[in-house]
Amino acid sequence: MDEDTATEMTVTLETICAIARGAHDLMGKSAASTDDPDEDDPETDVLEDRGHDAIEAELRHLIDDLDHDAQIDLVTVMWLGRDETEDWDSLRAIAVDEHTDFTSEYLLGTPRLADYLLAGLDRLGLSCDGAGWENP
Repeated sequence: MDEDTATEMTVTLETICAIARGAHDLMGKSAASTDDPDEDDPETDVLEDRGHDAIEAELRHLIDDLDHDAQIDLVTVMWLGRDETEDWDSLRAIAVDEHTDFTSEYLLGTPRLADYLLAGLDRLGLSCDGAGWENP
């Protein structure tokens, strides 16, 4: 990837990093505890929210408030991190064709969203440390 692709994105690095951090926090849901530590019942092995509803609501709001192009770029960054065989232009064209009003639901329903966003940034030569890229 070249620096021009990164500077042409309509979603800011800070926004992508905020979403990645929040998605990482959501991945931290832990198994529900039971009163009997010896009990091994798969039906009771569920995830506890532990306050994650607020994080999910904040992420949903952040994504939903992005304009159409920024949502497309965000999805493209995620896809770029998930699929090492495709390039930015190809993935973005697909994201344009498949864009819906349900971007936040799609992204927040993606396992490993945080990992994919960070890997996508890495493929663009960017990181959440800000190395190699300045926000316009």
